[in-house]
Amino acid sequence: MAKLDPRDNVGVTFWIISIAMIACTIFLLIERGSMNDKWKLPVTISAMVTGIAAIHYLYMRKSWTLNKTSPVAYRYIDWFLTVPLQLAEFYLVLSVDGPAPKSLLVKLLVSSFLMILFGFLGETGRISRPVGFVCGMVAWVYILYEVFFGQGAKLKNESDNPSVKLAYNSMKWIVTVGWSIYPIGYILEEKNMNLVYNLGDFVNKILFSGMIWYAAKKDTKKD
Repeated sequence: MAKLDPRDNVGVTFWIISIAMIACTIFLLIERGSMNDKWKLPVTISAMVTGIAAIHYLYMRKSWTLNKTSPVAYRYIDWFLTVPLQLAEFYLVLSVDGPAPKSLLVKLLVSSFLMILFGFLGETGRISRPVGFVCGMVAWVYILYEVFFGQGAKLKNESDNPSVKLAYNSMKWIVTVGWSIYPIGYILEEKNMNLVYNLGDFVNKILFSGMIWYAAKKDTKKD
């Protein structure tokens, strides 16, 4: 295995994030046992998100360290799995208060899949890169509409559980502000693109999961 060059900022971020994802996954799995039953599924899904990402980052860091090439396939396989799971968390967190409409889950899953699909098609040259960018952005804007003004937002406003509101609002702003990192990465050259993508995953996966854990912990202590 090639040695990591300490001057290789992209390679260093791949290593840091892979270890951070593993640590976060272990932490969430341990903490899951101390949560109220109603929060165990959201925390478990959070552990799945960081666990899947950790596995892919182990492969991506090896690919970059050995070849200095963008690990596009690994990255998008990761995103095809983890991004829908993250958006499913909106549905699962709202379900802590009681049954949430399945239609909300379907809309979030489909729109997240399309967002990643268009990014993948554009980045791999299967369609025009600008077309992939625009179509992916349209899907992202639709996701933002749903979480700010759609069914999920209405259910959150009706909730009397402050932990549900805390988790929902935190996820909503991470999907808005945190996810804005990815379009920036998409339009950059390969090296800087990976640096920005890595930063985005570090913030959006770990912070996203951390806020769900925090809300669950807070609700558990209250009971």
